[in-house]
Amino acid sequence: MTQQSEPTPTATPAPPPSVTTTSPSTTAPSATAPTASAPTAPPSGPATADVRETGGRAAPAALASPAAPFPPLAEPRPLGERRVWPRAFHDRLTAPLPGLKAFARFAREGAVRPGKEGLADIPLLPYEPGPLPRVDSRTVAVTWAGHASWVVRIGGLTVLTDPVWSRRIVGTPARITPVGVAWEALPPVDAVVISHNHYDHLDAPTLRRLPRDTPVFVPAGLGRWFRRRRFTRVTELDWWEAARLDGVRIDFVPAHHWSKRTLTDTCRSLWGGWVLTAPDGQRVYFAGDTGYGHWFARIGRRYPGIDLALLPIGAYDPRWWLSDVHCDPEESVRAAQDLGARRMAPMHWGTFVLSAEPVLEPLTRVRVAWDRAGLAREDLWDLPVGASRVLD
Repeated sequence: MTQQSEPTPTATPAPPPSVTTTSPSTTAPSATAPTASAPTAPPSGPATADVRETGGRAAPAALASPAAPFPPLAEPRPLGERRVWPRAFHDRLTAPLPGLKAFARFAREGAVRPGKEGLADIPLLPYEPGPLPRVDSRTVAVTWAGHASWVVRIGGLTVLTDPVWSRRIVGTPARITPVGVAWEALPPVDAVVISHNHYDHLDAPTLRRLPRDTPVFVPAGLGRWFRRRRFTRVTELDWWEAARLDGVRIDFVPAHHWSKRTLTDTCRSLWGGWVLTAPDGQRVYFAGDTGYGHWFARIGRRYPGIDLALLPIGAYDPRWWLSDVHCDPEESVRAAQDLGARRMAPMHWGTFVLSAEPVLEPLTRVRVAWDRAGLAREDLWDLPVGASRVLD
């Protein structure tokens, strides 16, 4: 399946909230996909449109200096805007969803959990919860709560990414490290960003703890899920679109992934990552869930000067099944270079057992890959669950 080219941003103001608008996306035919309890990953396959541009998957780039965005960023859209979206987003896939042959192979080989030896290191997983750092409106700080859940303090706001405070999620054993931040220890939550609708990223029991007037920023097509649960400030965005909340710019960007939550909603909502930019220009990129590919270089060109990239490093084995939707540690380091990010903080490992690699292997491999890339050790923020760092 071919990759849709990115929408061209426009410098004209977005329509007022009372206007219903239509996404630039087009509906694509449905495709066969795993059930909600199956591993959330199609097998490998190259992207097409941007591969023609680059001659293959994006090569690692040197860490870049800030430059002008290319192309220019789109004007922020109104908060809470009601929009009409296509029925599905299959046209955004960068690889075909699995077919019968893939499922047959999975049935023959499909170990998706490590053996006893791979689980033996669970007691060694780094877990060091501490108090949240003191911040002001000019401070950027991050705290890893586990998996893809971060407490991001930026521009005076507290933003949660893919908050999962539950002990157990659908189809997965209970978490192997506790949540790094007690819910009661959180400051008032100013916003939530969601990358996609898989259960380990969109957790209904956690979201029920939030006030229903909490601003939530979600991929195109996912707003209905939140409005059904009586959230009143829901902003849906397409790739390369943005909104602004109290001076902080919030951009939705592409990812190499997919979406599915039930038997009948494959790719009915979009997936992606988020770029948060403070009023003073400090910038944090949250990748959500993604494989490695051409989008990272594109994001780096459009959002130069990323100060910190929160990148997934786990849930990658077996590669034939997971490579296009989950980065391995070496690919995550390459992604940080493609982005031109000054620092990288690994995530999406050491919390839930989602795949077959030993539980400590992602950390070991990302440290080796970072060193082999010749990058400064202090710029790899390999935090224990519960730990925090403040941007200089």
